[in-house]
Amino acid sequence: MGRVDRTWVAPVLDFHKAVQSVRLYARYWADWVRYSRMPNAERLSLANGYPCLFDRLTETPFDSHYFYQAVWAARLISRWGIRMHVDLGSDVRFVGMLTAIVSAVTFLDVRPVKAQLPQLHSVAASAMDLPLPSRSIRSLSCLHVAEHVGLGRYGDTLDPEGTKRTCQEISRVLAPGGNLLFSLPVGRPRVCFNAHRIHSPLQVLTCFEGLELIEFSAVDDRGKFREKADLDEMGQASYACGLFWFKLAKTPS
Repeated sequence: MGRVDRTWVAPVLDFHKAVQSVRLYARYWADWVRYSRMPNAERLSLANGYPCLFDRLTETPFDSHYFYQAVWAARLISRWGIRMHVDLGSDVRFVGMLTAIVSAVTFLDVRPVKAQLPQLHSVAASAMDLPLPSRSIRSLSCLHVAEHVGLGRYGDTLDPEGTKRTCQEISRVLAPGGNLLFSLPVGRPRVCFNAHRIHSPLQVLTCFEGLELIEFSAVDDRGKFREKADLDEMGQASYACGLFWFKLAKTPS
């Protein structure tokens, strides 16, 4: 399947899966018959049938960007020993996991999550206009989020400066001595409307000029986690994930 098929056609009609499904349904019905004939097998009915056709794989699939960034961020947050943390729009599974690490998590997103946990407080908010006082947050994460802001994908307002304005808001609310964990796709700069933007690592540093970069790690184009990666090398990537740990000086200039 070519790139045009993947990006324009597959969201509504995946021809590759449609062709595969003919063979996989045949396998499904063969398994149905075999299972039904086994000793002590439960009675099967079409009403309760639930064909899962694409899960029989030799390896468990995972999204390398989201998997490694969650491990990277959770490790650092647990090391800091903080009690309260603010997350801006990151994957909700990561946010839920954070409630086992810190006492209180505030989750800000244009689409708030309705999950009910004592340690979790969810707030509807735009990344370009955070409902937080300046210099108030000591621990903040924004993972694989800023690249989407302003493209309208999630119901947010269209704004070509969306990522830049998000970074400005994050910088505004970070407290002196505060830590920021930030990630987005890095490589050759471009906009893949309306999915995401891709920035060079140096563009990200420019967006956070007032902060000190403590660590840069990455997930490269092959899906390999690269701890303490090279900024220039990741700038030559196609679609890597840059993992930035920034800190604001205790007495910011």
